[in-house]
Amino acid sequence: MTMTTRTTVELDKLGPLLDGHDENPFALLGPHEVLTAGRRALAVRAYLPGTSQAWVVDPEHRRNQPMRQIHPAGIFEAICPLENKQPQHRYQLKTADTRGTERTMHDPYAFPPLLSEFDLYLLGEGKHWASYQKLGAQIREIDSIRGVNFAVWAPNATGVSVVGDFNQWDSRRHPMRKHVPSGIWELFMPGLEAGAIYKYHIRHRDQVLEKSDPYGFAAELPPRTASIVTDLSQYTWNDNAWMAGRHRNHALDAPMSVYEVHLGSWQRSTENANGWLNYRELAHRLVAYCQEMGYTHLELMPISEHPFTGSWGYQTVGYYSVTSRYGRPDDFMYFVDYCHQNNIGVLIDWVPAHFPRDAHGLRMFDGTHLYEHADPRQGEHPDWGTVIFNYGRNEVRNYLVSNALFWLDHYHIDGLRVDAVASMIYLDYSRGPGQWIPNEYGGRENLKAISFLKEFNEQAHAQYPGVLTIAEESTAWTGVSRPTYLGGMGFSLKWNMGWMNDTLRYMRHEPVHRKFHHDELTFSLIYAFSENFMLPFSHDEVVHGKGSLLDQMPGDLWQKFANLRLLYGYMFSHPGKKLMFMGCEFGQWNEWNYDTNLQWDLLQWDTHQGLKRFVADLNHLYRREPALHEVDFDSKGFEWVECHNWEQSTLAYLRRAKNPQDFIIAVCNFTPVPRTMHRIGVPEQCWYEEVINSDSTFYGGSNLGNGPGIMAEELPWDGRPYSVPIVLPPLGMVMLKPRR
Repeated sequence: MTMTTRTTVELDKLGPLLDGHDENPFALLGPHEVLTAGRRALAVRAYLPGTSQAWVVDPEHRRNQPMRQIHPAGIFEAICPLENKQPQHRYQLKTADTRGTERTMHDPYAFPPLLSEFDLYLLGEGKHWASYQKLGAQIREIDSIRGVNFAVWAPNATGVSVVGDFNQWDSRRHPMRKHVPSGIWELFMPGLEAGAIYKYHIRHRDQVLEKSDPYGFAAELPPRTASIVTDLSQYTWNDNAWMAGRHRNHALDAPMSVYEVHLGSWQRSTENANGWLNYRELAHRLVAYCQEMGYTHLELMPISEHPFTGSWGYQTVGYYSVTSRYGRPDDFMYFVDYCHQNNIGVLIDWVPAHFPRDAHGLRMFDGTHLYEHADPRQGEHPDWGTVIFNYGRNEVRNYLVSNALFWLDHYHIDGLRVDAVASMIYLDYSRGPGQWIPNEYGGRENLKAISFLKEFNEQAHAQYPGVLTIAEESTAWTGVSRPTYLGGMGFSLKWNMGWMNDTLRYMRHEPVHRKFHHDELTFSLIYAFSENFMLPFSHDEVVHGKGSLLDQMPGDLWQKFANLRLLYGYMFSHPGKKLMFMGCEFGQWNEWNYDTNLQWDLLQWDTHQGLKRFVADLNHLYRREPALHEVDFDSKGFEWVECHNWEQSTLAYLRRAKNPQDFIIAVCNFTPVPRTMHRIGVPEQCWYEEVINSDSTFYGGSNLGNGPGIMAEELPWDGRPYSVPIVLPPLGMVMLKPRR
């Protein structure tokens, strides 16, 4: 039976909906029980701009109920019989536009909200660690009806709608419902599938904004900025063996040699106009290269979506989106999976310190300072022209902690290297007097950022045991890599920026002057065991006019290569895990450029080939010898043999494994003068094999050394009962291992 009557809604209540400022369009749209002519009925209303005719379709009874246009803006209504036995959202809407094009669809306003009160409570508390499973564009199924549930936090917006290619970017068609007081807007859109392109159309009073999804799982290729509905559950992983044993590979006594890579410039494609290889191509090439070179891990410069390629990824907009420059999310999953299947870990750079000002991003997201501080003394970064997260806001902390867990969860990432930690924990970072606001105790410490970092570390390690968190922290802040229950910040490792800066400064000196700077080498051992350190030669050391590492070395061509081999030998024998930026391993001449290929053609020269072989042999030796990696963070693993010979610029030291009988002696000569009878003390009288020599002709050196090895003599030296007279090559280093 068909029922007809005039409209059941007061037309003067339509104003907020028509103006785009309605916080609850469900109060007007969708199915509503009404009483008409003494009977219960269902009033179905829809906002269908551009529609000339509309019907309510009852698939169960195969009948169409014509809808009456009750407002010229395109609001339609039909009064239908109330079918108690069917869910209200079973009906469909059929529309015809002015050209006669017909379309049938389920009504988004017939579905209940999918966010529970508990979800909203946790999000408000900042404790919903899996918020990426609730917010953003989530593919859902309700009573066999598939669609996408959109949810976005915009508490100060007066109206939010979903726009995209599915509704011709018309903000009138799909206004969202606001949950009060959480400020989260939600709408389930039946029939929508993966691949749909969308944004949020946000109104705040007179402002109109179009924003990409903060929780979007994929985004268009820049310079396009829309988000893409993506299903992350379809990839089948094959890395169970790696994941089960990952904790052993990440133990503090395990070898860790990290190859830092920018995916867009490691190798380039001649088939792609942008020059970018796909994640899958990169996986096979990088895995083969890492296996050849002996690296244990890859560290990727940020792969979350960023609009400006020249930011190298450090100005992130899409925190939950793998950059589309190199492929789709499933392509990146394949990349990580393939690395794991070949026993190579994958670390990524993560940037919770700041974000860019791009109009489609997080800045002024709902027309107010939502993710960032309003006061520029707290909310603007003076060095990078970016804005700083408000770490004191529950929802912002939740967004960031959940983002870190998202990468560990969906992409099986093995660790996060947190960028620019120093800029986060000091309120006066790069600021002069009057440009910053002290904390509540009058200090310069950013207590809210510190609390956030501790929370991030606690959750990462608790929920994904065996992952690594690594801090790029350049100050003397204590306890960065100590557990939070001991008062530390909770990171697994910390970059040793002091060692890196002192060592490179020393190596840039002409050898004749190095004796006056001997303390720049020895100083690092005063604090070497105060943190769990990683020794980094990262991308930051080969940009901004610094030149490549090879170019920073003094001397003629031979001396430059000898100095660089010496530097790497010193690095691999020094306590701490290792990190080396791409191109440094074969002696790239040019300063790194994100927009060009590495200089692989240099490998036609013996000098560059020799350097590459030396780094590969160092890696394999480092992984093979427990003395070089087992006791990196305790003074029991290191002993000075000779540290005061500043006049000749030599160093000798001993590295011990957990078994103290297993040790290696490293001896370095930082001058171009050969030392043919350089005596050093040793702990026992036995044969000492020369296990590596940076001056070997195999590496491009002059081949001064100690052949297969040398026998210790019963001659006390350096406070030890025995000694060996060794040949110490010019600008070279050797490692000796006892053979009993």
